[in-house]
Amino acid sequence: MDSFKVIEIKKRVFEDNDRQAALLRTEMRKEQTFLLNLMSSPGSGKTTTVLRTIEALKDEMEIGVLEADIDSAVDAAAVAKTGIKVIQLHTGGMCHLNAVMAKQGLLALGTADLDFVILENVGNLVCPAGFDTGAAKNAMILSVPEGDDKPLKYPAMFALVDLLLINKIDALDYFSFDLAAVQQRAKKLNPQLKIIPISAKTGEGIAEWTDWLRSEVTNWNKK
Repeated sequence: MDSFKVIEIKKRVFEDNDRQAALLRTEMRKEQTFLLNLMSSPGSGKTTTVLRTIEALKDEMEIGVLEADIDSAVDAAAVAKTGIKVIQLHTGGMCHLNAVMAKQGLLALGTADLDFVILENVGNLVCPAGFDTGAAKNAMILSVPEGDDKPLKYPAMFALVDLLLINKIDALDYFSFDLAAVQQRAKKLNPQLKIIPISAKTGEGIAEWTDWLRSEVTNWNKK
């Protein structure tokens, strides 16, 4: 009989993160601050969508933004120009945020006076899907140039999120992208998924997106 103990590191890491995420969600609910975890591939238009969101909602709610990246401050600099509170989080090479990192960012940001915080996660469709950040809701962006096969390639991400934004629909005429096929594939993985086609460039669909956010923030603060 073996005389040593085997520890499943991956399982322990995920279990600990889930506990931290649950605690963070409880804290944010007490503060009545809604945290949205926004994920996507690089170049999907995530920051442009964030800027559109701020523009639409900044006059009716207090918004903060956490920008996560491996090593840059480009996105935080763009958001800062809007006058919104923003913190840049450097992950030191890690391809995702976990609940502890999210809490560090929220403490630095200061959330007592905020209704809504957008956590712009590190850009990829693999690692972020595995780590609960403590967010109230998870959303992702898929852009038209990325192709309509992404639900087949990254099923975990599509199964996780509450809402899918299909961005850059103004470019549909220039790419072989089957909008109906994407919706069908995503819904097969996640029947409750809400899907909103948008163009962060032109503003198309942004009203429906911000209506959804407004409703979710209101419901979160009532609980």
